[in-house]
Amino acid sequence: MKRWRIFLLVSVVLLAVGGFFAWRMYTTAFGPGPRFDDGARILLIPKGSTFDQVVESLKAEGSVTDEKAFRLLAERKKYPRRVKPGRYRIESGTSLNELINKLRSGDQDPVRITFTNIKTLHQLAGQVAKYIEADSTELIQVMHDPATVDRLGFRSETMISVFIPNTYEFWWTTTPEEFLERMAKEYKRFWTDARKAKAKSINLSQTEVATLASIVQAETAKPDEAPIIAGVYLNRLRIGMPLQADPTLKFALGMDSLTRILTEDLQVASPYNTYTHAGLPPGPINMPEPRYIDAVLNAQKNDYLYFCARETLDGYSNFARSYEQHLVNARRYQRALNERGIYR
Repeated sequence: MKRWRIFLLVSVVLLAVGGFFAWRMYTTAFGPGPRFDDGARILLIPKGSTFDQVVESLKAEGSVTDEKAFRLLAERKKYPRRVKPGRYRIESGTSLNELINKLRSGDQDPVRITFTNIKTLHQLAGQVAKYIEADSTELIQVMHDPATVDRLGFRSETMISVFIPNTYEFWWTTTPEEFLERMAKEYKRFWTDARKAKAKSINLSQTEVATLASIVQAETAKPDEAPIIAGVYLNRLRIGMPLQADPTLKFALGMDSLTRILTEDLQVASPYNTYTHAGLPPGPINMPEPRYIDAVLNAQKNDYLYFCARETLDGYSNFARSYEQHLVNARRYQRALNERGIYR
């Protein structure tokens, strides 16, 4: 009888202890996780990461405070053999069970990439590399790959026009090849039948439109003036007059910050020198934004052949039909620069 009581007592104690640990495990796995003052943490799991590396990252950024419980639950869910790379947003209070389910399923959260005011592919690669796993060197190699450029139907000089400035969502694990393919699809989506028809009506190809748009974009930061300037350049192209666009000259000189163009600058040997070469340059001198592409496609029909920055230096231009009037406008602008001590 005494032994039976001891057995009963031991059994009760074991059940109590087991129940306590079961309850503790349950609350640890399914109860609220760590709270974050900023609301969330971002976990990046690079390709090839091991389970142990994931655990260390989670501990370091505070999403896991009970490593033993995390490992035990992860083993039960077979996560150590199912590590998936990606970018994961971990909300404040996420339980271990929710966390492991998210990581195991590869339910990563996208990144939003915005690129505007881009002048070169190298600059674009640097911007994009801030948001995805691939680095800028890998990106630029794909962008400059001759076979890829040819397959997409572009040349090295026009490749920059593939990228339409906007805000896009990508996975952090997006490869350079996947990024480029996505941009090629966005390019095709942008160039609707309506836009293609407008390009045809002004006798320009899509890349020629992008090239002219890049010049217009470099000429003015005033969107309402862009269609007028586009109209001026289309007039010059139509009559075979050199574009004489200062931004192309600055591009050829590699001196985008120039305020004044000097006489000696006009002789720089470059196909981008639109003072000495008629027609459009070989390709865009920057990455034109959609509004400037549309400004070219919807250029104002006018009879201006000249324009010059206003002497008020407010970003707008004075337009002229004759060279004589243009010289008057140019002298006013030059006088304004001299008065402000701007000589280069």
